[in-house]
Amino acid sequence: MFDDFFIRALIAGIGVAIVAGPLGCLVIWRRLSYFGDTLAHSALLGVTFAYSFELNASFSVFIISAVIGLLLLSLQKRTKLPGDALLGILSHASLAIGLVIIGFLSFIRIDLMSLLFGDILAVSLQEILIIWAGGFLILIILFFIWKSLFAATVNYELAAAEGMNPDRSNLIFTILLAGVIAISIKMVGVLLITGLLLIPAAMSRNFSKGPYQMIFFSAIGGVLSVIVGLFASLEFDIASGPAIITVALVFFILSLIPLKKMRALQK
Repeated sequence: MFDDFFIRALIAGIGVAIVAGPLGCLVIWRRLSYFGDTLAHSALLGVTFAYSFELNASFSVFIISAVIGLLLLSLQKRTKLPGDALLGILSHASLAIGLVIIGFLSFIRIDLMSLLFGDILAVSLQEILIIWAGGFLILIILFFIWKSLFAATVNYELAAAEGMNPDRSNLIFTILLAGVIAISIKMVGVLLITGLLLIPAAMSRNFSKGPYQMIFFSAIGGVLSVIVGLFASLEFDIASGPAIITVALVFFILSLIPLKKMRALQK
C-alpha cells in the first residue's frame, strides 16, 4: 500500500490536471502562452506576501496574479507598447520584486526550491480541498462564459457585434487563469505551472479533430502525466514537479508521431 502523502499527491495532482485541461486549450487557441507565464511568475510575489502577512498562500497568489492580469489589460488600453513588451515588463518585474522581498525575509525559513519547482508530496488535506473546490468553481464559471469566450477566440469583432461582451469574458478568463495558478503552485511551483497548462493541451492538439475533443484529451493527458510522473518520482527518487512536466513532454513527443507510424510500430 502507498503512504498517505502519496495518495494525497495523486488526488491533488489529478484535480489540478482536470482544471488545467480546458484552460490550457484556451491559452493555446488565444496565443496567450507568455501571458500565462507572466501570471506564473507573479505567483512568487504572491507567496512572499503570504509569508510576510501570514496569509494563505493560494489566496495570496490568486490575488496577486489577478491584479497583474488586470493591470496588463489596463496597460494595453493606456499605452502604445505592444502586448509582448508589457508582458515582459510585468513578468520579470513581479519575479524580481518577489525575490527581493524574499531577501528581506531572512527571519523566515523559505524553501525556495519548493516554491520554484513545487512540492506536491507535501500537500495537505486542506490544500486538496482548496484544489478541488476551487477547480470545481473555475470549471462552473468557465461553462457559463464558454460561448462568449470561444466566439471571441474565433472572431473578436463578430462576438462583440452579436452582443456577447467579449471584454467581460476576457476579464473573467484572466481571473480564472489566476485561480488555476493559485491552486497549482504547491504542485509544480512557479517555474513549471505554465508547462502543466500548455504541454498536455499542445499534445492533444496534435491528434484532436475538434475543440471539445482537444479539451478532453488535454485533461486526460494531464491526469496521466501526474500519475506517471508521481510514480516515476517515487521509483527514481526525483523531484515530483519536474517529473510530471517531463512525462507530459514525453507524451507530447509521442503525439508528434503520425498514427499510421504508431500502428506500424505496434505490429
